[in-house]
Amino acid sequence: MEIRATDTPRIEWTGDALAVGLLEEATTLTGDLAQLDEKLGGTLQELIEETEFKGSAGSTAVTRVGVGSSIRKIILVGLGKPDTLSLNSLRRAAAAIARTAKQQKIKTLGISLPVVNEDQAATTQAITEGIVLALHQDNRFKSEPEDKGAKLEQVELLGLGNQETAINRAHGICSGVILARELVAAPANIVTPISLAETAEAIASQYGLSLEVLEWEDCEKLGMGAFLGVAQASEMPPKFIHLTYKPEGTAKRKLAIVGKGLTFDSGGLNIKGAGSGIETMKMDMGGAAATLGAAKAIGHLKPDVEVHFISAATENMISGTAMHPGDILTASNGKTIEVNNTDAEGRLTLADALVFAEKLGVDAIVDLATLTGACIVALGNDIGGIWATDDTVASQLKAAAEAAGEKFWQMPMEEKYFEGLKSPIADMKNTGPRAGGSITAALFLKQFVKETPWAHLDVAGPVWADKEDGCNNAGATGYPVRTLVNWVLTDA
Repeated sequence: MEIRATDTPRIEWTGDALAVGLLEEATTLTGDLAQLDEKLGGTLQELIEETEFKGSAGSTAVTRVGVGSSIRKIILVGLGKPDTLSLNSLRRAAAAIARTAKQQKIKTLGISLPVVNEDQAATTQAITEGIVLALHQDNRFKSEPEDKGAKLEQVELLGLGNQETAINRAHGICSGVILARELVAAPANIVTPISLAETAEAIASQYGLSLEVLEWEDCEKLGMGAFLGVAQASEMPPKFIHLTYKPEGTAKRKLAIVGKGLTFDSGGLNIKGAGSGIETMKMDMGGAAATLGAAKAIGHLKPDVEVHFISAATENMISGTAMHPGDILTASNGKTIEVNNTDAEGRLTLADALVFAEKLGVDAIVDLATLTGACIVALGNDIGGIWATDDTVASQLKAAAEAAGEKFWQMPMEEKYFEGLKSPIADMKNTGPRAGGSITAALFLKQFVKETPWAHLDVAGPVWADKEDGCNNAGATGYPVRTLVNWVLTDA
C-alpha cells in the first residue's frame, strides 16, 4: 500500500472512494463541500439525512455514487466536537476510514481531513499512523490468511502538499509498534529469551546499532543475583540484552529505556492458579517488546540522541532449582531482597537492569513493565501509570503520550509506603501489603537508581485490548512505543 500527500483539492480528486471528515454540529454542507455535493448529484446530503449522520467521533457512513461520477463511493467519518479536535482525533478517524475502505474493497482512496494547529506535517503523520496501524493483520499462526479480498493499494491525503518526510516518519514509528504487537501476541514457545535476543540482533544489523548480549556467566560476574534468581528455574537460558543507538554526530542527550522481559510467567512456586490468567502470561514481556519496537523506530528515524535499550529476558518457571519463597537474593548494587512472593519476579529482573543502565552514565532512565494488577485496578485497562523522581522527565513523558494518543496518569511516589517493604532479615522484601501495590512496586524499583532522573511506567493494562479501539485492533496494541519514540525525540 502506498500513502502519499498531495495538494489536490477534494472536489477534483478521482478514484474508488473519497473519505471526508465532518465535525459535530457542522454537518450542514457549505463551501467546497456544497460544491462537491452538487457535483455528486446530492449524494453527500442524502447520505447524511438517510443515516442521520451527526459527526460523532469515529462514526462512519458510506454509499455508492451514481454512474458517471469521478468517484465510486463516498465515506463520511465523524470527528467529534470542534473543541476536542486533536491529532489523535485524526489518527482515530483515519483508522475508521481505513477499516471502512477495507470492508468496501476499495483499492484507491482519497482522504480529506482538517489540519490541526496549522501543522500539515503532524497532521499527515497522525493520519498515516492511523491507516497503517488499523490495517495491520497478524496472520502468522493461521494456516490460511482470513482476509483474501481486494487490498487497499493507494491512499492520497488531500490538501496537504508534499509530506514525504512525515509519511516516512510515520512508517518508521508504525514499524516499531507492529514489531511490539507481534512480539506480545506470539506465544511463549515462539518468543523466548533467545528469540528476543535474535530480534535485537536483527534490529542491530538492519539499522547499524550495536548489540551486547550478556549470558548467565556474564551476569553472574556482574553480581546480578536478583535477575538470575528468577531465571534459575528455567531450562531456557536467560539473555541480558543491551542494544545501543548512537547518532553519527554529537548526541544531544543520552537516554536508557529498560523493558521487563518475562517471556512467560508461571508465578514460580507461588504458582498462578485457576482464574489467574496464566494463559495470558506470554504478554509479560510487553515492556521488552515496546523497548525493541522503540529501538526499531529510532534506528529508522536516526535522531541526534544516544539511546540504550535494555532488557533482562528470562522465563519465570517451576523446577527443582526454582527460588523459594523466603530466599534472599543479592542484587548487583549490593541490596539484599527477601523473596516473599515468587510471582513478583518482574521487579527483580528490573532491579539489576536499572543498576546496569545507571552505570552507563545516561541523562535519564525510563523503565516500563507489565508489572502489577494493582495498576489495572487503579487506572483500568486503557491507562498506564507513571512514577517519577524527576518532574522534567515526567512532564516530557506526559507530553509525549499526549502527542502519541496513548494515555498515562502520574501516580504518587509515597515514600511512607516503603515501610511495607521492609524486611527483618534483608534490606527489603519484594512485595508489600495489598493496598497501594503499584506504588510499593515503584518504590522497590527506586532503590536501584541512585541519582539519575528516572521514571517507571506500569503498562500492565494497555498492552492488550479485548476489542478494536481507534488504531488498535483487538489483541496486542504495541503500547507505548509511540510515547517512547516521542520522548526520545523531545528537543532532538
